[in-house]
Amino acid sequence: MQLLVIRHAIAEDRDHWSFSGRPDGERPLTQDGKKRMRRGAAGLHGLVPRIDMLASSPLVRAQETAAIVAREYGGMAVETVPELAPERAADDLLPWLRGHGPDACVAVVGHEPGLGFLVGWLLTGRHETFVELKKGGACLLEFDDPPAAGNATLLWALAPGHLRKLEHAR
Repeated sequence: MQLLVIRHAIAEDRDHWSFSGRPDGERPLTQDGKKRMRRGAAGLHGLVPRIDMLASSPLVRAQETAAIVAREYGGMAVETVPELAPERAADDLLPWLRGHGPDACVAVVGHEPGLGFLVGWLLTGRHETFVELKKGGACLLEFDDPPAAGNATLLWALAPGHLRKLEHAR
């Protein structure tokens, strides 16, 4: 199984958004964030030609990022997975992840620091974070066995600028 981990793109400023009185979960992507993510998604598609499942956190900025990725991959469906919400623990996602076949390529869109913690935990089995994904950045993990803490292999990790540079690589 392969797991493509994508951090949501650039969203409205948290402090400025707080003055709106609306919940942080409704904070959307900026226009520039959407534009950059479209280019980054094209770069992702060049690196990962097939995604079998695309899942997102329930928060608006992750949903909007996943929708951009879904369009790049031909309009595939996006599943909302509550276990990808920022307040959830990394191991909460494991049962959902194990529900996919060994040949599947599963993509998830979420938030820092949770995604970095998830990636670090899947790579090492340690409950600490040492991976930081930039907004719109991604990494690809691979599992020989069913996904578990400490049994992932990192195939690559790229900043959003690198993904945008690969936009025309397909």
